[in-house]
Amino acid sequence: MTQSLKDKLVIILLAAVIAAFSITFIAIEEQVEIFALLVFAAALVLGGAKLGITASIAQSLARNERLMNFAFIAATIAVVFWFREDHFPLLMIATVLLYVIACCGLNIQFGFTGVVNFAGAAFFGVGCYTAAVLGDTSVPLLLVILLGGIIAAIVGSVLIIPVLRTRGHYAAVVTIAFGLLFRTFLEVNDTLGGPQGLGVSGMNLFGWDFNNNIEISENLEISFYMNYVVLALIMVVLTFVLMRRIERSWIGLNFDAVRLDETAAACFGINIKRWKIVAFTLGNFLAGTAGALYAMMLGFIAPSNFAFSDSLILVSIVLLGGMGSLWGTILAAGLVVLLPEKLQVIQEYRFLIYAVVMILILLFRPQGILPRGLRAYIPGWRG
Repeated sequence: MTQSLKDKLVIILLAAVIAAFSITFIAIEEQVEIFALLVFAAALVLGGAKLGITASIAQSLARNERLMNFAFIAATIAVVFWFREDHFPLLMIATVLLYVIACCGLNIQFGFTGVVNFAGAAFFGVGCYTAAVLGDTSVPLLLVILLGGIIAAIVGSVLIIPVLRTRGHYAAVVTIAFGLLFRTFLEVNDTLGGPQGLGVSGMNLFGWDFNNNIEISENLEISFYMNYVVLALIMVVLTFVLMRRIERSWIGLNFDAVRLDETAAACFGINIKRWKIVAFTLGNFLAGTAGALYAMMLGFIAPSNFAFSDSLILVSIVLLGGMGSLWGTILAAGLVVLLPEKLQVIQEYRFLIYAVVMILILLFRPQGILPRGLRAYIPGWRG
């Protein structure tokens, strides 16, 4: 058996195992069984790392990136299809996908360019309120999603000057203050519903109402959340492609230079301010698009959905997965969103657990669960 065929078999088997684990984890309800499954998975990962199996799998994935992408998309579709009639699992899957998009925006800022942003939930909320305000107008709802991103990017321009003038914890304080001001603005603004919030019209695409169940036959009725999952998955794929193109282009090279050493980058003629503005604007755009679809899916939003704690959840996903790591973002989003929902025991203590996990990650694995690999200057070339 050739090495190429072995690699393909490994990737297909890995995707099948991940799909089976995801289905089992989402399906079971008993807390003891969930804990046992998590312990088994952790033992399997640690054992694989000790025996060198994890490193071998990573090499197979790196050599067949295109197959890996298709395999994991197929695994996601299999999981979604398995829960086609169940509302709550599909809602959780759609939420994970939309969080992935928002966190990809943060990754452009944090992971690629080194621009600090602790107001991710605020820009996510701008997209949500854009959908709430424009949902009942004549604007096509597919365009509303794009407008959610555009308006989030425009609102973000308010922060551009202080972000450019500050660094490190000073920049963090600026974005934290913006996030708090945004929530306060929503609570005192009666036009936007005040603290009671606003109702949001569901997605309607070319006459297809996303809030109606899909009736295939008398015996098969698919949950209406399937519509949102499919659209969110398409958006994730487009975001993933965009991120990869940026990462492997001269734009990504400039981003990396700004993040690694601003002084050296400026000495080589790189316009630091320009690339920070591009990264900050593009990241907020992605968060806004995810927020617009999220609001349509939930049907109701309120200022309490965009607290500082929600921004910390987005940041924790980026740090946990690994800054700049796209696959790490997907894995971390799944853990952060699904674990508290499945483990009701930790529901009330989830922020405490997030804090402890973040401290442990920063101490023992600061690069995250799946750290970003070395930059591929010439994609597809292997030395």
